[in-house]
Amino acid sequence: MVTLLVLVGIVIVFGLYFAASYNGLIKGRNEVKNAWSSIDVQLKRRHDLIPNLLETVKGYAAHEKGTLDAVVRARQEAVSFSGNVDERAKVENTLTQSLRSLFALAESYPDLKANQNFLALQEELASTENKIGFSRQYYNDAAMRYKNRVEMFPSNIIAGMFAFVPEPFFQLEEAAERAVPKVTF
Repeated sequence: MVTLLVLVGIVIVFGLYFAASYNGLIKGRNEVKNAWSSIDVQLKRRHDLIPNLLETVKGYAAHEKGTLDAVVRARQEAVSFSGNVDERAKVENTLTQSLRSLFALAESYPDLKANQNFLALQEELASTENKIGFSRQYYNDAAMRYKNRVEMFPSNIIAGMFAFVPEPFFQLEEAAERAVPKVTF
């Protein structure tokens, strides 16, 4: 009788551990999805700001068609994109690079730099970029915690049984974005 109770106790403890591990994996996967949603919200906000910014710049720099067209193409690609996180990061990094070119172009036009609409849109876009950065950090933290659960023993056994796979990190693609800026006086 005691042996049976011990076996039942072991089965119950194992069952509770199994349920807790499985639920932890589900919680981690849902946290990663939630973090991705917060990135997606900020990216949409950025995508929505770009047309207004372009219209403001067009009035001052209409002959800079190549730069404006590059931003339009990059934005359109980002808006219509529906792939995975790694591919999405590449598309968004392309958009970021084209926006940098647009702001560099704006430096050549003093009237544009003084335009209140341009300044307000530039500030709003900078704020949105900061929010995207924070959202990326939160997503990467959630993805790391989830990846640890999926890969570490003994929860990796349960993850393997139910096909839980680690989520990719949302990383910068351009080496220039990783470089430390050079400051000279």
